[in-house]
Amino acid sequence: MDWGLKGARVIVTGGAAGIGLATARAFADAGAVVHVCDIDQAALDALPDGITGTRADMGDAVQIEAFVSGAIAAMGGLDTLVNNAGIAGPTAPVDEIDDADWAATLEICLTSQFRATRHAAAALRDSDNASIVNISSLAGRLGFGLRTPYAAAKWGVIGFTKSLAIEMGSDGVRANAILPGIVSGDRQVRVLTQKAERQGRSFAEVEADALRYTSTGAYVAPEDIAHQALYLASPLGRAVSGQAISVCGDTQMLT
Repeated sequence: MDWGLKGARVIVTGGAAGIGLATARAFADAGAVVHVCDIDQAALDALPDGITGTRADMGDAVQIEAFVSGAIAAMGGLDTLVNNAGIAGPTAPVDEIDDADWAATLEICLTSQFRATRHAAAALRDSDNASIVNISSLAGRLGFGLRTPYAAAKWGVIGFTKSLAIEMGSDGVRANAILPGIVSGDRQVRVLTQKAERQGRSFAEVEADALRYTSTGAYVAPEDIAHQALYLASPLGRAVSGQAISVCGDTQMLT
């Protein structure tokens, strides 16, 4: 399928693994020029051909500015910014979460999106097909017990996205949030393992509970998120802005 993205200049934060890597690959396969960042140098070294990368800590304001500015300069502009970088944060009751864990989760899951967007805004305004795709979470719509910092950050992403759509729409920039459900991969395994250990249950029991309220009864694949991002960034999605779009297999509750 021709997405109309040949030659499009794309940044994906946290783009060397998981959803970020699937998204970077999808854009590259569609003919886009893709530059990613990640904190994991080994993952960056293993990037497939056609995707370039820079090591950057998305909790560091100076590194974010250097990465975004450098990527825009290298690509000669920017058409799509995918704010994907994030961390799971702690799995614990609210009264056991310390300030440092709370702050780190919001810093990387929410504030990094603000910082990257701030440095990308001028270049996006110069594009004739400008799109911001912010990765939120179903936790940003449903909430998530024992994961309050993560849920709070992801709710914030939705408000940030809607505000960007209003603010930048007249400049030809659209902004949308994708809300992944229970996504397969190493990160989900770690989250479920932590919950199983905390509750004294088996991984299989916790996994079954996690999928119990999903109509499809199945994990979402990282590629499912990537395909939604492609549509939103393509000319096909030019009338879609200010939306929080769930890609979750109809998950009713996060447990």
